[in-house]
Amino acid sequence: MKLPKISGFQWFVHLASWVPLVWLIIDFFRGNLTVNPIQALTLRTGKYALIFLILSLACTPLNTVFGFHKALKVRRALGLYAFLYASFHFLVFIGLDYQFDPDLLLEAIFEKKYALVGFSAFIILLPLAITSTRGWMKRLGRNWTRIHRLIYLAGVLVVIHYVWLVKSDIRVPLLYGAVVLGLLAARIPPIRRSLSQIRQHRIIKANRLSLLTNRKGPIKPAKENLIHSK
Repeated sequence: MKLPKISGFQWFVHLASWVPLVWLIIDFFRGNLTVNPIQALTLRTGKYALIFLILSLACTPLNTVFGFHKALKVRRALGLYAFLYASFHFLVFIGLDYQFDPDLLLEAIFEKKYALVGFSAFIILLPLAITSTRGWMKRLGRNWTRIHRLIYLAGVLVVIHYVWLVKSDIRVPLLYGAVVLGLLAARIPPIRRSLSQIRQHRIIKANRLSLLTNRKGPIKPAKENLIHSK
């Protein structure tokens, strides 16, 4: 059985994806998680999950608009890292915040709207992470694509969860929300076709410029030609 080849870009993405967790662990042992470490852990793991989710959603538009094919190679990995940090976020909530008490957890989930929305987003991400392998892609066939479109719903729910969680200054959550909506808009067929046409026009223009440059060829200075003719 041959192992899949991993490019330098893929190695970079994998290594960079572990940096937030390492940074978080270092801050934890150094006592740099503010006066409320549980809240800091909750906010940071949730933010990391949202960032990786956005990066995963951005892979297809990057390929469509800029022809950045390498992005498609890391799309699944970024989605799994989003789930990883979402899992840490969820564990902090149920373990450190509520001590794994089922009664308190049920009360929190159904009484606090930010908890209910966040829990719903996690429930959506769970089957997406489980079915992210090639084996599941073959088993599900066309349904795999339909199921994995739910990641956009998860992205919207995560942003709503973030807005309701911070309550006061919602500028940062709204900024993330605008990015998610923009990536969602890029998936709408007419907009996607327009973006593809922009890319095609850029390719055609670049090819024409390349042809013109090759036809003209290098131009030698007149003096240099006279010297060589002698």
